[in-house]
Amino acid sequence: MHIFSSKKKDTNLVKIFKKLIKQETFSTQTEIVNALHQEGFNNINQSKVSRMLTKFGAVRTRNTKMKMVYCFPLELSYPNTTSPLKNLVLDIDYNDMLIIIHTSPGAAQLIARLLDSLGKSEGILGTIAGDDTIFVVPTNLFKTTHLYHSIQTLFEQNV
Repeated sequence: MHIFSSKKKDTNLVKIFKKLIKQETFSTQTEIVNALHQEGFNNINQSKVSRMLTKFGAVRTRNTKMKMVYCFPLELSYPNTTSPLKNLVLDIDYNDMLIIIHTSPGAAQLIARLLDSLGKSEGILGTIAGDDTIFVVPTNLFKTTHLYHSIQTLFEQNV
């Protein structure tokens, strides 16, 4: 019986944690810890919140008020270039091997998700995103310069 109640408590924690993150109002892990304490999860600390954020794929990005907050970009539909995402791309550059995209702080993972959604048929083997920088690797079939110009056009950059 004790194991069942522990699993039920974990399920409730995950449910409430996800509900809180979907609000896209928390800027720090401490704020999330405090919100979970208010929900009755007093044994939660920053380390546990950090692990949960990683486990569920939460990232920090700017909300509509331009405040850095945690959210779940993987639950978003595929972003498109008619959205304000293209305004977050600051610079695009390349060499013989890969393309580097610089974004506003916190925007790289969302932009990388857009590029990954285009996939191999558009010449993108994959992306690696940090906070404000994306590495884009072209497939063997695409020259880096061709993919660079395609991405530049996608984000209407006149670099």
